[in-house]
Amino acid sequence: MQIALGQVNTRVGSFEKNLNKIKAFTQKAIEKGAEILVFPELCFSSYPPLDLLDRPDFREAGVEALSQFEAFLAKLPKKPKICVIGAIVENKSEQGRPLYNAAVVFLNGKKAGEQYKRLLPTYDVFDEARYFEPGKKSETFDFEGKKFGVCVCEDAWFEDLHQGRKIYSHDPAEDLKNLKLDFIINVSSSPFELKKKDYRKKMMGDFAARSKAPMIYVNQTGANDEILFDGSSSIYGVNGKLLFEAPVFEECLSLVDFESKKGEANLKENLLYIEGEWKNSAISSGENKKSSEEALLFKALVTGIRDYFQKTGFQKAVLGISGGIDSAVVACLAAEALGKENVLGVLLPGPYSSSHSITDAEALAQKLGIQYRTLSLKFLNSTALLELKPAFEGKPADVTEENLQARLRAVFLMSLANKRNALLLTTGNKSEIAVGYCTTYGDMAGALAPIGDVFKTKVYALANWINENKNHWIPDSTITKPPSAELRPNQKDQDSLPSYEVLDAILELYLEKMESVKGIIAHGFESEIVLKTVRLVQISEFKRRQAAPVLKVTSKAFGLGRRIPIAKEV
Repeated sequence: MQIALGQVNTRVGSFEKNLNKIKAFTQKAIEKGAEILVFPELCFSSYPPLDLLDRPDFREAGVEALSQFEAFLAKLPKKPKICVIGAIVENKSEQGRPLYNAAVVFLNGKKAGEQYKRLLPTYDVFDEARYFEPGKKSETFDFEGKKFGVCVCEDAWFEDLHQGRKIYSHDPAEDLKNLKLDFIINVSSSPFELKKKDYRKKMMGDFAARSKAPMIYVNQTGANDEILFDGSSSIYGVNGKLLFEAPVFEECLSLVDFESKKGEANLKENLLYIEGEWKNSAISSGENKKSSEEALLFKALVTGIRDYFQKTGFQKAVLGISGGIDSAVVACLAAEALGKENVLGVLLPGPYSSSHSITDAEALAQKLGIQYRTLSLKFLNSTALLELKPAFEGKPADVTEENLQARLRAVFLMSLANKRNALLLTTGNKSEIAVGYCTTYGDMAGALAPIGDVFKTKVYALANWINENKNHWIPDSTITKPPSAELRPNQKDQDSLPSYEVLDAILELYLEKMESVKGIIAHGFESEIVLKTVRLVQISEFKRRQAAPVLKVTSKAFGLGRRIPIAKEV
């Protein structure tokens, strides 16, 4: 069998463009002799459409896109023998939710049936039971002596391997294993996380083994808002062994020769669809060469920035560059994602800015080749303090004056972004955002927080990777000097925070692994530091509710997948 894996990057609600892209992939696959063609979950609407699914016009557009694709297949002179695509399907029953999340099956160009998603996730960024009615059974399809089953994304995630427990009351693999299937097709929109890729391979391999059939898995790629999709479409043997994997974060059509009886797969061709042109890729069959976590993180964040701008209709970015590590890394990511000509770095020296911060920021901008300019805050800050002095009633200086500087920076940055029809990137990392070491309407102001799910220690690791692999973009002194917001004389982050190695370890246990205070202390951390850190996380919830969207790269990011009350006992 010649299988085409259509790993597409689609935009939410862009039904016509998504449909045209799917048609182009289909025609190319047929030209190359593909017999089986598979596209991801909710392919016409893209994933996740969220509450747009409540709009009748959105649902109608989804149904119409599927109808047009069906008509397109019917008119093709040469058709794929099997085509499976994820789509919104109406629930015509008078009971239950109005929609199904479905995999639609076409045999020789004619619609043969639908497999409704059975396991609807309601954790992390998912809330599918809010919109969809679950499927009741696993369907099978027969074609030219081949019998195959179809499932949708979560249907293969019956068991949580991390917790060692089953998270659903029924397992689709149990229904499939006794059917003597030749293969299974899984259409998916599985979000990216740094440590999820190997875990997903284990889950999909286990599902194939438990179902006693090889599995074709096709995943969405690209980014929609804060959620990233890495693609990594794959084929697994009957024993669960990974036989083929498509490239990460690349929109591509992979053509694979597969013999289901032998449980083997050989790459025939891997074609990348880039800017309307098809190009050969050097990806080989079997597992992709393992890259470092930092290399994967860099590619993920670049994809997130690029798609956020393209899908919201913007080309240019503005960001403050302070000579610090965070703004340096974000500037590198933006230049890679958008092109150096589309990035403006702004130096905003205040009354306590050091000379090396200015020279480091200038050196960064020159190395990257981005535009930059300097706007001094000293006069504006002095004038504001003078105007506010009577209102402050002689109270001593405190964090209020520091926050004023941060907010004045935001005024300048937002003004430049408005004038240039650009988006402002915030540069805060996960460690700072977690403990509230950031200013509302100041450094938190912006349209996107690229490293808001990256702990400070990981920012340093990413900076080192950038210098090793990207012509030493970041000045060494930016990486080696103690981090500082420079909002008071000789200020250092560690004046009010523990070392980032300690802070990040505590935050990872508390935020991502859901450890209790008692449990974290049992790991050997000082109780006073743990209690202070957790309290800072808890009382800063109101800030995060107003923060820019954060590109999600861990299991628990600040944003759509984390729902914590603001008003609570702490």
